[in-house]
Amino acid sequence: MNNALSDTYDDRVIIPDAQMNLFGLEPKDIIARQPAMPGVFFDAPDIELDYDIAVVCMSGGKDSLAALKYLLDRGFPASRIELWHHLVDGQEAAESFMDWPFIDDYCVKLAESLNMPLYFSWLKHGFKGEMLKHNSRSHSHMVGTPDGIVELTRDAAKEATRRKFPQQAASLQTRWCSSALKIDVGRRAVTCQERFIDKKVLFVTGERREESSNRAKYNQLEPHSTDTVRKSAKPLKPRHVDAWRPVLHLSEEEVWQMLCDWRINPPVPYRLGGGRSSCQTCIFNGDRIWATIAHYWPERAQAISQYEEEFGTAISRNGKTVIERAPWTLMMSWRFARQVAMSTSCQSLFQRTNRGYCLLARIAVCRLGQVDPPILPFGAGFLLCARKGRLQRGTPFGAGVISNQACSPSRLDV
Repeated sequence: MNNALSDTYDDRVIIPDAQMNLFGLEPKDIIARQPAMPGVFFDAPDIELDYDIAVVCMSGGKDSLAALKYLLDRGFPASRIELWHHLVDGQEAAESFMDWPFIDDYCVKLAESLNMPLYFSWLKHGFKGEMLKHNSRSHSHMVGTPDGIVELTRDAAKEATRRKFPQQAASLQTRWCSSALKIDVGRRAVTCQERFIDKKVLFVTGERREESSNRAKYNQLEPHSTDTVRKSAKPLKPRHVDAWRPVLHLSEEEVWQMLCDWRINPPVPYRLGGGRSSCQTCIFNGDRIWATIAHYWPERAQAISQYEEEFGTAISRNGKTVIERAPWTLMMSWRFARQVAMSTSCQSLFQRTNRGYCLLARIAVCRLGQVDPPILPFGAGFLLCARKGRLQRGTPFGAGVISNQACSPSRLDV
């Protein structure tokens, strides 16, 4: 038992018992041993995995990959796992607006490699359709099921107007991209399928407390919003659904080590310098990432800039527009440009505009002592480094800079 778990056990069990014995206190007067609500646990890194189905929300980022590995490492049968991926931009538009164009197919290749079913779900017309909503109802939810795509209309929704970007905030009304494009879609994907009735379902997501002060308050295990058996004595549609965040307590370094142990190549956004694998034009992007986008994907930055001007509101909560945050990208030196052209990241740069994911086992990987890690301008983020077999921060950015163990041909080819 590690120190954190040991301290929690002391607080919830040892100290209350000692207080009762020494001072004759009643249970109501001391630290509660049981959660305030049945099934709710602030810390639950290890649970009884007696579930019929495990749904793993797979964004294609490091944390959702680590959550999947965490589940497999604890012996949950792969045959009872299914991956769900929410399409941020939907499937109706020909071009991506917010997300990376290849990330959907990356998840397809991942599912194929693991021999697991993958189901897409999305808000019809995606991010842009919701953002441009004007005196109208929200679009339908589209849900992938074993029997095909189901369209769920939203006739009860009230007419409303957005006409602005979501903003960085704990409130999901302000940061509406998470609620409208992922949480609500996932909830309806559960409630619309009869196959979850009379089943015990584990709904797995990859949040981590280290990411923000708001996520630091998350419970690690709790009833999911679609659970009915704990809401009613006799539910019409009995569903036991638990929401579990298995990597909530892990550090970023521990997550990268899990991927390294799994011998899986980091997803492309990390190899291009991003510290996260969320949307390419995410509202949480820093200035360096916007500068990178403005240089390599000027059309993506321009599209955001045009809507900033139209709405009179910046995508950043500090009020600075994309153009204001990334003007220095125009000062990129010839030396950096030459390094980009010669680096092994050329494959990642090629992949950036293709919907079909094509970076498989042939990815060139930098091995320590053989190839110097290529340096890309304006890259930022946490990178894998093989130095002394440890993961280290602040190392030069490189494409696929991972441990020699992870360079083995037996690694997953995604």
